Amino acid sequence: MVTVDELRVADAPEAWAALGFAVEGDVCALGEVRLRFVGANLGADGDGPPQESGAVAGGLFGWTLREVESTELDGLATARSEAPPPAPAPQHPNGVTGLDHVVAITPQLQRTVAALQAAGLDLRRIREDPTPAGAPRQAFFRLGPTILEVVQEPADVVAHNGSDRPAFFWGLALLAPEIDATVAGLGRELVSEVRDAVQPGRRIASLRRGAGLALPVALITPPPPREAGAG
Repeated sequence: MVTVDELRVADAPEAWAALGFAVEGDVCALGEVRLRFVGANLGADGDGPPQESGAVAGGLFGWTLREVESTELDGLATARSEAPPPAPAPQHPNGVTGLDHVVAITPQLQRTVAALQAAGLDLRRIREDPTPAGAPRQAFFRLGPTILEVVQEPADVVAHNGSDRPAFFWGLALLAPEIDATVAGLGRELVSEVRDAVQPGRRIASLRRGAGLALPVALITPPPPREAGAG
């Protein structure tokens, strides 16, 4: 199975440490995935991580994947990793325990899905119901303990910006089992109120701009336990 090794984030380590994350050097471990903080200037002189392909957009510069068959992922900047999965990291002081999912956006969902499947990523389902933000469809890929959610841009955005653009990374959702305590510790100036998530039985909150991060980050509770005897 293709799994995520690292995500390269356009932040300084201090920005995450100030939010209660345990940071060692330029790395923050979220479960079995590492965030590597590369700062806001990576790529300004044309340089980037070695063996990387794809476009850089927003606050996620790219990721490294194990067992991937191709690094041509319709614009998602990707490099191969041979590193074995690390032992799961402990809970952070703010209560976050891991990475739930990575969000990418595309103007052409079927094109992006085809590229990801060709590279060996495991498509689990396509959701045809629109999200509250207006995205008409989403595709979900299982990458070990992490999910990649690929979101189709709304039709008006595609009409305005064109459909030939590549897919791009957008944000992260982090696991916070005791989300009320995590939100209270961060404070309302840094995080939104907790609300019901689209996924039944889960709750979610979003870090505000005042948190000072280079990308959208949400906090979400784990999936509810499956009922006894369920599938």
